[in-house]
Amino acid sequence: MRILVTGAAGFIGYHTAEALLRRGDEVIALDNLNDYYDVGLKQARLDRLEGREGFSFHKLDLADREGMESLFSAQKPTRVVHLGAQAGVRFSLTNPHAYIQSNIVGTLNVLEGCRQNDVEHLVFASSSSVYGANTSMPFDVHQNIDHPLSIYAASKKSNELMAHTYAHLYGLPVTGLRFFTVYGPWGRPDMAPMIFSRKILAGEPIDIFNNGHHARDFTYIDDVVEGVIRTTDKIAQPNSQWSGEVPDPATSRAPYRLYNIGNNQSVELMHFIGCLERALGREAKKNFLPMQPGDVPKTYANVDALVADVGYKPATPIEEGVQRFVDWYRSHYG
Repeated sequence: MRILVTGAAGFIGYHTAEALLRRGDEVIALDNLNDYYDVGLKQARLDRLEGREGFSFHKLDLADREGMESLFSAQKPTRVVHLGAQAGVRFSLTNPHAYIQSNIVGTLNVLEGCRQNDVEHLVFASSSSVYGANTSMPFDVHQNIDHPLSIYAASKKSNELMAHTYAHLYGLPVTGLRFFTVYGPWGRPDMAPMIFSRKILAGEPIDIFNNGHHARDFTYIDDVVEGVIRTTDKIAQPNSQWSGEVPDPATSRAPYRLYNIGNNQSVELMHFIGCLERALGREAKKNFLPMQPGDVPKTYANVDALVADVGYKPATPIEEGVQRFVDWYRSHYG
């Protein structure tokens, strides 16, 4: 298939593009290579894809309406995996406009491109952040998510609503994936594994928010990519049992589906740090701090629907995943 992957120079986008190429698909890769974090890392990911049979790269901003229209019209992708976005909860506290442009305007351009060019299936990235103030664990796609705690979370909920509208109005099959805390080789330098590793090796203290009482559904990148590809292959269908009397947020009479994609367990942050310390062979200096605005104390994904519908099964223990990450980190950064 010809598959457009947005955000292909990003963490999940790069691994997804590589997996699609490995199985023989043609990948049309899009990224604007912005400087939210190290552009060199993004370019290093792309360098591993360049020259592969079936791979082409287009430097383009999602918010560029004319550019997006031209790309869709020229490339005619069969399916679209929309992973490009302005990421980061804390950055959204001080730079909200970036999230409106990339995540809302950009996603509208993707939806229009799919509608106008008969795309078979759009799979798009949502986030566990949409659960916001919810405290009932594990987080379930059938729960109400009306209380986001950051503009990033609000933009991701907006993406889900926009996608449903296009599924309803135009019959565009769409599947949204609520990613939980993804980690592994080639990860983002603004996330805890990279920040902690760099500081531990430098002998600098690491900041641990909520006084160490955080817990996260850490999900290894290979498990996430397996879920992305399985859902891309399964075109969203209408739910004939859906009722407006008791509306299910995760399905619809339209071809629309939402899934959590996580490890189906919550890991204490201090345990994760302990795994990093053992893999790095060094003990961290710890600076305990209070909860940060926009943050949540715990995440934990119910992935039953994804298991039932596509056979998704996360298989990487946290200890093994952290060791693989550290092996890559040492290799890449010396």
